[in-house]
Amino acid sequence: MIGLLFGETDFPKQILKKLKNKKEYVIIDLTKNKTFKKDKNSFSVSLGQFGKIIEILKENKCKRVLFAGKVKKPKFSKLRLDFKGVYYMPRIIKSAKLGDAAILKEIINILKKEKIKTISSLTFNPELTLKKGIYTKIKPNKLDKSDINIAISTLHKLNKYNFSQGSVVRNKKLIAIEKSGGTDKLLKKSKNKKFKNNGVLVKFPKKKQDLRIDLPTVGLKTLKQCKLAGLKGIVVKNKQNIFLERIKCINFANKNKMFILSK
Repeated sequence: MIGLLFGETDFPKQILKKLKNKKEYVIIDLTKNKTFKKDKNSFSVSLGQFGKIIEILKENKCKRVLFAGKVKKPKFSKLRLDFKGVYYMPRIIKSAKLGDAAILKEIINILKKEKIKTISSLTFNPELTLKKGIYTKIKPNKLDKSDINIAISTLHKLNKYNFSQGSVVRNKKLIAIEKSGGTDKLLKKSKNKKFKNNGVLVKFPKKKQDLRIDLPTVGLKTLKQCKLAGLKGIVVKNKQNIFLERIKCINFANKNKMFILSK
């Protein structure tokens, strides 16, 4: 039996497609709108109910868990806490100051103490990550490569923006760095009507990131937002990404003379 701790985004749905009728599982639904309530194996739980989460996992003999989807930082004052939630919450609040991913890391540490192992979010869907290579007809030119190098270097040098997985560079100039608002706000900030097919979005894992969880996720929505922002391409890290709707993304990129690169 595998425990699935699911947050927002379409990634959890892709995992369920693989597991349906093939493997026994229990879903801990951490989504705001109870996305998985129709699944008979799903339990909607508040992030503060650690006792309940651990109880569900142990009752169903889940010795392994998998995290998928985004778990946003909650309003701690409004959380429903159980006994273990009260005990662990100070640690969660402290980690939350470091970003959303730090919350997940703390939950992993809590589960580890309960002898529950966390496995890679890509365990059942290795096809959702891009290996090294160019996936489109359009390839980066000399200027694009300079932009890519600057964007990657920027992410490597970040310290205080430890939640940053993305940066946008255009014409060798850093335009924006991903902050707590995520990729959506990053791309809206990067929009410039003067430019079309100019500049790149680089999405790499955070520094010192636990690669079992919270990998940078790219999908058709991201490509469309890049197009609206006037960017020419997207770059992800070899086997350290989640790439949804691959065929649709590649077709969209080819149609709009954009590139998709995994380095």
